[in-house]
Amino acid sequence: MSAQAIVPDTAAATEAVPRHYDIRDFFQNPKRSGFRLSDHGRLIGFMEPAQIDGQPARQNIFVQALKGSEPVGEPRRITSESQRDIAQYFWKGDDTVLYAKDVNGDENYHVIAVNVSTGKATDLTPLAGVRADVQDDLPDDPDHVLIAHNGRNPEVFDIYKVNVHTGHSALAAQNPGDVLGWSTDHQGQVRLATASVGVDTELRYRASADEPFRSLIRTDFRTEVSPLFFHADNRRFYALSNRGRDTQALVLIDPDTPDLEERIYELPEHDLMGAGFSRLRKVLTSADFHTDKPGHHFFDPVSAKIHEAIARQLPGYEVTWQDITRDEKKFIVASYNDRTSGSRYLYDADSNTLHKLADINTALPESDMAPMQPIQFKARDGLTIHGYLTLPQGRPAQNLPVVINPHGGPWARDYWGFNPEVQFLANRGYAVLQINFRSSTGYGRHFWEAGFGQWGLAMQDDITDGVHWLIDQKIADPKRVAIYGASYGGYATLAGIVKTPQLYAAAVDYVGVSNLLTFMNTIPPYWKPFLLKMHAMVGDPVKDKARLEANSPALHADKIVTPLFIAQGAHDPRVNKAESDQMVQALQERGVQVQYMVKDNEGHGFLNDENKFEFYEQMEQFLAQHLKPSLP
Repeated sequence: MSAQAIVPDTAAATEAVPRHYDIRDFFQNPKRSGFRLSDHGRLIGFMEPAQIDGQPARQNIFVQALKGSEPVGEPRRITSESQRDIAQYFWKGDDTVLYAKDVNGDENYHVIAVNVSTGKATDLTPLAGVRADVQDDLPDDPDHVLIAHNGRNPEVFDIYKVNVHTGHSALAAQNPGDVLGWSTDHQGQVRLATASVGVDTELRYRASADEPFRSLIRTDFRTEVSPLFFHADNRRFYALSNRGRDTQALVLIDPDTPDLEERIYELPEHDLMGAGFSRLRKVLTSADFHTDKPGHHFFDPVSAKIHEAIARQLPGYEVTWQDITRDEKKFIVASYNDRTSGSRYLYDADSNTLHKLADINTALPESDMAPMQPIQFKARDGLTIHGYLTLPQGRPAQNLPVVINPHGGPWARDYWGFNPEVQFLANRGYAVLQINFRSSTGYGRHFWEAGFGQWGLAMQDDITDGVHWLIDQKIADPKRVAIYGASYGGYATLAGIVKTPQLYAAAVDYVGVSNLLTFMNTIPPYWKPFLLKMHAMVGDPVKDKARLEANSPALHADKIVTPLFIAQGAHDPRVNKAESDQMVQALQERGVQVQYMVKDNEGHGFLNDENKFEFYEQMEQFLAQHLKPSLP
């Protein structure tokens, strides 16, 4: 490995050591969050914990009247969920709210419609064992939405037009068996379908809902053409595409000449993440990206002016729009940075005024949180690896206990911003290193493909090289390094203590994969259309069996000497509980004790407050026992 030196931000060492904040201060649900505006701005919704039927408080939806740019009157609770938090919701017009709910984290989401006047709740997808999601809210149709669900065939999703008042459902687009995703035009007609054909991806198009789909673009799955939304002419469409380039650019595609992309905007070393469109003014507004930090490029002077006006009033914070009324006069604005989850505001474009709605977490002063520094180093094969380093406040950046925190996915990445896990660990005296190892997304196709077939191999080497880089920088105490990750990060945790057993003093695996063969045999049915692509990216259970076995931690438990703590949700549909069970069993058969937490009302990660608190309390004790951080 070739080390590339950085100069750590030593400001953390010159500030006072912050006080020891309670675990609940980091992980409890906000007192008020999730603000959303009704279509015409007459009402505002938000989520707030509510205790119902003697159960622990869960996030429920409240509504309140708006007068100008301020909420008025008493809020009314319109939902009564007592088993799990409501994670997200949105308005349909001014009189209906839609939200999703599952059971015990099984991710078989039902779509529920609530009349905000009467409180009547209607399950729009009353089907057992079915996963549903809203495809299009049909803003110009007051009575219907488009919902995708796999009720007819567990492996694929059809589109249904559903009445939000009665629940009546009619098939709008039937999946032929290979469609992975659908896209609608500005009239809510299903016009694009993305299909998986072996290891190829095919984009299909039709000019109207009355016509059959035809093949428009077919590529190897490594080449991505991902539709975003239609142009104002409702014929051409915008997409993110890496055809003929390494990074995903914003392009405009004419279905009459689909191979001639009109390139709108791109970055040389990073993929774009998305784009914005004004339904009111029918113009492209922005492109969104994340290099070391988040950024936007504006095409539309109106949007640029509004963003600039808001940012000028909130210096030192990133600002994003979380919701907007149909007349584009009122906005829900989020402000945040790496040291605070920030505040939420109601912005009035006519008066250029911000009304604060809530601070998301008042328990954690921004001044006591730790800055997140972008870093980079060279892997052993010369590939540049990016990531983030967070140093504990008030402690010299030398010989620190460290937690290596690989992200999940693995086709995802870590981002700059407020991260409660990172801040919790920094508050306890640990430096935290997050590594965007090869195959992380956002850094172009070459970087993504560099991780194909490399679970436990080069992807793991990148994490190992990051540890050694931190040791070479004299920041990490080599005897006090732990690794903690969830999902793929859990796999990387297990692979790390198998492949480099002397490197880590402690390890925490949270809903992680332990056996690559059994993992791919227990995926949810709606992942089946991706299976050939997963074989190409991870490994074929037949052709690559020897490699997959060699890099399955559960099959090499005899190499583990690192103290290990495992946490798992019993209803996890992505990483089956058997993944954790077999890891624990393999260690126990050797007489090795492993700390194991299973929650019967959780899935892929813990959502309920009481389970989150217990998990982090046990993790804190476990890390303190084995890393012995200095206490304030």
